[in-house]
Amino acid sequence: MKHELYYQDDTSNKFWTIELKGTGYITSNGRIGSSPRTNEKDCGDVETAKKQIEKLVKSKLKKGYKVGVPPSYEKPDWSAMKMNDEIFWRIINLLNWKKTGDDNAVLKYSVQALSEMEVSEIEKFEDIMSEKLFTLDTLEHAKEIGEEAYREGKYFSNDWFLYCRCCVVANGNLFYKKVLKNAKSFPKDLEFEALLSIAREAYEMKTNEEWNYFNDKISYETYSNGEGWKVN
Repeated sequence: MKHELYYQDDTSNKFWTIELKGTGYITSNGRIGSSPRTNEKDCGDVETAKKQIEKLVKSKLKKGYKVGVPPSYEKPDWSAMKMNDEIFWRIINLLNWKKTGDDNAVLKYSVQALSEMEVSEIEKFEDIMSEKLFTLDTLEHAKEIGEEAYREGKYFSNDWFLYCRCCVVANGNLFYKKVLKNAKSFPKDLEFEALLSIAREAYEMKTNEEWNYFNDKISYETYSNGEGWKVN
């Protein structure tokens, strides 16, 4: 039996297949419409091959692949979208973590997509990001960031805590909600300061002008969330 799966999101339109062949299996994958890449593996016996196929299919489904023939794919029209919580997280999900170590490359797709939206929507992205970072600005979260965690009487870097909060938001909505609910799940000793530059870079790409937007209603700077720093 041949298993046919596909995966589509705002940047991907690809397929993956796997089929039993003798005492092994053959896989094929690639971008839909392009020439497939194939690979064969011998498992020694049919039962082992079947178990491996089942394992690989489950792994793909867990990653978001779907079974069947893919529907027609349409590239997102970011210019027609209005910024809200859902679109904010779609922009965040465009961060390319395969390029970790090169912040510009990680940000590329997010910046490009946001730059296609109206200036007012870019500003709203900044507002939503600020709100997410503000909500994470609490004493309980500050105590869980790792080596530089908040400790009474010990030096605490306001900037580092901000950059650590950026890492939480950059990892998507589900992870953000998890950390918001349980401070102990905060990632340790990790930061992603580059998140703060997405709106600025998108605006400057779109307008060729310097970004000077400022939200005077909410701040993502550390200690801005007074309620979050109250000792119970």
